[in-house]
Amino acid sequence: MATAGAVATTSPGLTGAEAARRLAERGRPERRPSSRSYASILRANVFTVFNLILAVAGAATLAFGQWEDALFLGVLVANAGIGTVQEVRAKRALDRLSSLVAPRATVVRDGAARPVAIDELVVGDLVRLEPGDQVVADGTLEEAETLRLDESILTGESEPVAREPGDEVRSGCFALEGAGAYTVTAVGDQSYAARVTGEARSFRHPRSPLERALNELLLVLVAVMVPLGLVLGYALWHRHAPLHSAVPTSVAAVVTLVPEGLILLASLTYAVAALRMARRGALAQQLNAIESLASVDLVCLDKTGTLTEPSLRVAELVGPDSLAGELGRYAASSAVRNATIEAIAAAYPAPAEPVGEQIPFSSRRRFSAQRIGGVVYVLGAPEHFALDGLAAHADRAAAGGRRVLAFGTAAHLDEARPSARGLVLLAERLRPEARTTVEWLRAQGVEVKVLSGDRPETVASIARDAGVEGSALDATSLPADAAELQRVALANTVFGRISPADKRRVVEALRDAGRYVAMVGDGVNDVPALKAARLAIAQGTGTQMARTVADVVLVDGEFAAVPSMVAEGRKILRNVQRVAKLFVTKSAVAAFLILSIGLTPTAYPLLPRQLTLAAALTIGIPGFFLALAPSAGRYRSRGFLRDLARFALPAGTAAGLGVFSGYVFALNVLDVRLAEARTVAVTVLILVGLYLILALEVAGRLRGAAISTLCVLLLGVYLLVLLVPFTRSFFALALPGPAVLGPALAGAALAIGGLAVLDDRFIPGRSGSDEEPPHGTAR
Repeated sequence: MATAGAVATTSPGLTGAEAARRLAERGRPERRPSSRSYASILRANVFTVFNLILAVAGAATLAFGQWEDALFLGVLVANAGIGTVQEVRAKRALDRLSSLVAPRATVVRDGAARPVAIDELVVGDLVRLEPGDQVVADGTLEEAETLRLDESILTGESEPVAREPGDEVRSGCFALEGAGAYTVTAVGDQSYAARVTGEARSFRHPRSPLERALNELLLVLVAVMVPLGLVLGYALWHRHAPLHSAVPTSVAAVVTLVPEGLILLASLTYAVAALRMARRGALAQQLNAIESLASVDLVCLDKTGTLTEPSLRVAELVGPDSLAGELGRYAASSAVRNATIEAIAAAYPAPAEPVGEQIPFSSRRRFSAQRIGGVVYVLGAPEHFALDGLAAHADRAAAGGRRVLAFGTAAHLDEARPSARGLVLLAERLRPEARTTVEWLRAQGVEVKVLSGDRPETVASIARDAGVEGSALDATSLPADAAELQRVALANTVFGRISPADKRRVVEALRDAGRYVAMVGDGVNDVPALKAARLAIAQGTGTQMARTVADVVLVDGEFAAVPSMVAEGRKILRNVQRVAKLFVTKSAVAAFLILSIGLTPTAYPLLPRQLTLAAALTIGIPGFFLALAPSAGRYRSRGFLRDLARFALPAGTAAGLGVFSGYVFALNVLDVRLAEARTVAVTVLILVGLYLILALEVAGRLRGAAISTLCVLLLGVYLLVLLVPFTRSFFALALPGPAVLGPALAGAALAIGGLAVLDDRFIPGRSGSDEEPPHGTAR
């Protein structure tokens, strides 16, 4: 134990003028970006594998075909431009928001403490440390009071390290308990400071399930595209097809196979979700936090500052009259400030007195102690004291929802069972929105558990007021066996007297049981659990350490923001999954047409420009609307690829069969011109594509009328293309007459009828639900 005296640093630090001179000499360092760089956004939207394939196909078309068939290049540019603009908008909003929760340092200049941004630190600055503070520059400790640092980012060791005056500290650490002050020896590129934020977060999560699923999907499509392309190329070469017909045939087939907008749409929806969350005061520090919000089925909460407001007040003092004055001096003299000390100081104002030696409060010890005027005073959890006649009063107060602390004297600072002279009963006010927030989460199938260091009776009382029902457990005796701990963690709702390490163990046990756990916290004692959770949510009013390791920061510190975040995440991810079915259906149609017609001498039924038109009307335009539109239901977090295949393979096969039958019948039986036969193929493809949108989106949805209207408008656009001579000529289509409308309607009816007979999911208004039942319920 260090006994260097209260950390009310005796050194005056640098003068303001000297600090300004040193900063001017060094120059203000470039701030580390709080989100993706502009170059990264541009690369992600432009330089992709599928864009490369489309660019090569476009170049071949321009060189050997007709320029009209390279229309898809304009769509490629438009998609990339829209995605880049939206992500830049989101980046700017996130950067503005992140500046509100950026780490700051408390420096001593001209003898007074003041907060400064970390890029304003200079060598020689004296920086104070309190629990939760981040070490933002390398330095040498000048003073330390039982200071313990979390150095896991630098060393990988999870156990806190005690530091004494004279020890070196490095940026990237966090103060877990105690207090101290260090002199800065290196800043900017010369220290670890430039890497703190990235290293603190980079270890947290691998790619999200949806990211992995999309990558697997793209690999499957590439694996299908390569052999189909080779087979088609061999067939064209074998029958000595001329370049002017071989190029458009190959390009039409390849372009249809490529889901060119799928990854763009996923990135775009992530960016829009992050932007919408930012407007609600939530900063997404991990991109996959959006998906994690959608997947959450269990939320673990810290009580203080989450269910209750962060400020405390003294409701009652139990003990002799002299206790108030002693408590006041204790609070005024404490070097390390927290909500409890501030509440006592506000209730019993008193002058500060010199402190001979002290033990600052920590969640691990559950008490603090100071020697003032030769007397050792101790303040902490009642379990640490010999309560004598105060025990019954403490139990009643805890059962009534009060936070109970004991205050007494001891022979020495770390006496095992000091004698209690009285009790301090602190009142916490439930956040006005806590109950409605908990009710919303439970209605959405999200279970809520409360993990707190307070007595189980106190925590259970507050939890009941917030609508969290269930059994309460004293977590001081959690089982060591992993299987038994998992059973206990699942069976109980409220955990009191839980240590930071045990918070982590409980979260890990729930996570290993298959639950998608979010942890909401704001203090140093919550950090181990935040790191262990699948989704870490910190409050902007919390400690720097909690904010740094979090995936999402509630800048305004409002727990009520969580439901809107979960709803936004589920809406965005649900829409991405549904729109992805349209893109993969297009690829399935392409594969069918290549195998059925592309390998034969018959002219390919679709030109690249016609495919661009059909894709724009049935996937591109509705895809943007559907991806960003409101939607209802739960987000299915498992079986994404299986669901895609169950929809896209039969839908793509049916659509391909409709195109094939209508095209071949018109060309070979009715003996119409090639332009008319291709008009049949395009019409079938558009009719079936719009029908699939209705089948996918209308069933049981409030937005069914809007989707139907959109489909009617898109069909009207296609009719306009057919009726206007310029557009009809540009897309190489024919004016529809009986020889066109008959096969087209018959082919569409064949495809739609086959789907309806095959599976009622393809009947608008009767499709199966895409929703996932709440955890633990039967489907």
